[in-house]
Amino acid sequence: MTTSASAPFTLQQIGTGTARFPSGVAIPTSTDASVDPYIRTRTTKDVQVECILFWPQEKGTYPGIVLLHEWWGLNSQIKDLGAQLACEGYGVIIPNLYGRLGGTVTASAEVADALMGKLNDSLILQDVNSCCEYLNTRDYIKRNIHGVVGFGMGGTFAIRFAGQRKRLRAAVSYYGRIPATDSALKDLYCPLLYHRGDKDTWVSQQDVDRLTASAQEHGKRVQVRTYPGAGHAFSNETRPDGYRPDATAEAWSTTTSFLKTCFQGT
Repeated sequence: MTTSASAPFTLQQIGTGTARFPSGVAIPTSTDASVDPYIRTRTTKDVQVECILFWPQEKGTYPGIVLLHEWWGLNSQIKDLGAQLACEGYGVIIPNLYGRLGGTVTASAEVADALMGKLNDSLILQDVNSCCEYLNTRDYIKRNIHGVVGFGMGGTFAIRFAGQRKRLRAAVSYYGRIPATDSALKDLYCPLLYHRGDKDTWVSQQDVDRLTASAQEHGKRVQVRTYPGAGHAFSNETRPDGYRPDATAEAWSTTTSFLKTCFQGT
């Protein structure tokens, strides 16, 4: 993995760690932890969200990004993307969307499809929202200055989350499925950037046309970038049959520029 030449930080300047916090309930702050000696050992009945973190180690406060993985699970490829985003000047959190299913990682499309089919969408969106609330407890993250970026299955949830969290500043979906109902699109609270290959069988041209038509009808800020000759998951270098490096570089450049514009002035 290489970072862009314009990125303000190098990989050597990025910190990494893990986080674990309850889903759908108030998340303890560092102050809470300092006055409660039992906070680390107390058992809870709440489901815990398991996450990976990346952040610039230079002292300061940064916008937060929730990064959502593909149906393969929280694997090394999405971790590399998290580090890349941190190099761009963001505090990044990657939740394990399969946490309730044992945190599985797979290379089998059949297994991945089965795992995705077992997810409870409302609980996943609750977990993602809790990631934003967790970011609000970190002293290196700007409070409520957050975005979401998702790939494949994660891109589907990114679009849906953009219609749920009112304080979200930006959403980027790489080839996620577009919600079937217009209500999920007319409620977008933030600008959305959508990437797709024109050979993608996961998302039809009719779906994309519906997205752009809904955006125009409801006055939503939606950008669609289409990459000729690219299929689904064209940005996943671990899938050489579908990987398109030129489209990937163009999409990444567009994504970083889009995020910078959405967070400008914050």
